[in-house]
Amino acid sequence: MRIAIPKETHPGENRVPIIPDHAKKLCRLGATVTVEAGIGAGSGFSDAEYEDAGASVSSHREELFGSADILLRLRKPELDEIKMMQRGCIHISYLDPFNEHELIRGFQAQGVTAISMEMIPRTTRSQKMDALSSQANLAGYVMVMQAATYLPRIFPMMMTPAGTLKPANVFVIGAGVAGLQAIATAKRLGAKVTAFDTRPVVAEQVQSLGAKFLEIDLGETGETAGGYARELTAEQVEIQRQAQKELIAKSDVVITTAQVFGRKPPVLVTKDMIEGMAPGSVIVDMAAETGGNVEGSVPNEVAEWSGVTIIGKGNLAGEVARDASQMYSSNLFNLVEDNWHEEQNIFAVDFDDDILPGCIITHAGDVVNETIKNILEGGA
Repeated sequence: MRIAIPKETHPGENRVPIIPDHAKKLCRLGATVTVEAGIGAGSGFSDAEYEDAGASVSSHREELFGSADILLRLRKPELDEIKMMQRGCIHISYLDPFNEHELIRGFQAQGVTAISMEMIPRTTRSQKMDALSSQANLAGYVMVMQAATYLPRIFPMMMTPAGTLKPANVFVIGAGVAGLQAIATAKRLGAKVTAFDTRPVVAEQVQSLGAKFLEIDLGETGETAGGYARELTAEQVEIQRQAQKELIAKSDVVITTAQVFGRKPPVLVTKDMIEGMAPGSVIVDMAAETGGNVEGSVPNEVAEWSGVTIIGKGNLAGEVARDASQMYSSNLFNLVEDNWHEEQNIFAVDFDDDILPGCIITHAGDVVNETIKNILEGGA
């Protein structure tokens, strides 16, 4: 099969879908691999490294799309790019299928098998393919580093002849993959860390990292079968806000990671809470691009309210593009390898598989994912 890996064109995107090491492994599977010229420039991978791995390099983007049996991507494609693809092509990338209805209809009309990396089931066997987790892990690290950059004081306690400096107080809201990494990173830097999550089951994980878990009685919460936090009711969100208000006022850094998959995130930090924080404090809003957990956060910008810096930068994992590329590339390769039919030398679309059906959105001219199909039909 012909595997094509086009260059990412989203502004500021330096990550690559496949690094040279995994391009070599794809070639060993028996695939013919072609990458677009200059694909790895932003992450420090040269065209020569891809050629040494066994891939060919092409400067003809349209031909790359039109000749591919499989397209491996990071970002979702443009509608015009879908029209370049041949019928029966397999396209694998982030797709945001809950919101990108026109895109899904485009794949359907073109007869493309579209696989969404966001929809990889959260099971033990699929962990090596879970791109959301791999990128969120890095995002958790980056959020703390951004906070440390903007905070006008250090994180650790420091005893000097000139006096003792107290450790910074860091409050992390949401203890999923990103939140746990943020906690661990802040602790490594010497901060005093408190965290909260709507799922009481994660309290032990928070405490194992040396942080304090904030207890808030929200009634029935829990998590979905996929391991995500359940969406709170409006009443529960308000209880959470009020319980956190005093702690936020005492915090030097607040990091919010609360996202509900496929929905607008809850607003957990309001302007009156921000006004209670000391000038110079920092808030990092991981959900800024999708609606925000923080009032006053601006997607992809650093804003200020009442003397508090509010960081709403997106593409957090992209700030460490080389490592993020390595991890995403591994996720993609593991997905391809897991479904590679050695005798026929093809990527086998098997709807009896325990992973693949959950992340296939369109196939053979149909929307085959029932959840997305119901959303599309409901919006028709």
